Amino acid sequence: MSSDYNPVMVKFMSDKEKRLKINKKFYEKELFRLQLELVKLQAWVKQSGLKVVVLFEGRDAAGKGGVIKRMTQHLNPRICRVVALPAPTEREKTQWYFQRYVPHLPAAGEIVLFDRSWYNRAGVEKVMGFCTEDEHEEFLRSCPEFERMLVRSGIILIKYWFSVSDDEQEQRFQSRLEEAHKRWKLSPMDLESRSRWVEYSKAKDQMFAHTDIKQAPWYVVKSDNKKIARLNCISHFLSLIPYEDLTPESISLPEREDAVGYVRPPFTDQTFIPDTYPR
Repeated sequence: MSSDYNPVMVKFMSDKEKRLKINKKFYEKELFRLQLELVKLQAWVKQSGLKVVVLFEGRDAAGKGGVIKRMTQHLNPRICRVVALPAPTEREKTQWYFQRYVPHLPAAGEIVLFDRSWYNRAGVEKVMGFCTEDEHEEFLRSCPEFERMLVRSGIILIKYWFSVSDDEQEQRFQSRLEEAHKRWKLSPMDLESRSRWVEYSKAKDQMFAHTDIKQAPWYVVKSDNKKIARLNCISHFLSLIPYEDLTPESISLPEREDAVGYVRPPFTDQTFIPDTYPR
């Protein structure tokens, strides 16, 4: 991490519902500072030829997407990309389980963020009956070896589990029901998962017992407060990869050439979008 990185202690205050709060101005300032560090890290990853994989797992509405959005907001999508695979096709269901994820792994100088990953088999597939018991057991056996193989190949593998309380998840689901722009986030699978809270908890515990390995440990993000979770997660991610500040020196723009002999075509020859909003 660059030498000018100075962690700032986050101060909390409780409202009448005893929910953690964070000062809005402090949050926005600190988030931007962390995002600037992410830009520096991105440049270092590209120059050094690092290969970084970050897995984001957790319960529905735990805040994974919000962290991914803030992490990638100022990054170059050619270097840092998000992978969020849909349900497997009939052909993919017949492949080696990890096969559909391998093509999305990074080359040198790339960062890949998995918005849910191969751990679908340990969670939703296990609980919802989308895989057999034998397939689930084989996953628990082979996943640690698969991840050790990735690490031996030079990939930096980081795994985050977003932990949200039952009450907070319920509140977020209610919010999605009430707010039209969030309703699309609530799938039938999400609704079904609400009735299987304990089953998901047991599946997660079993998953941790088998896959929380030294070469690729699980890092748990407490996410009842989304803003605090975002700062904590991004700060932790930055702390895991040593990097140097490659920010370019000040640049002077060259003078633009004179438009001698150039005649611009008339505006009437071009099709402009309507001015729905006044300029």
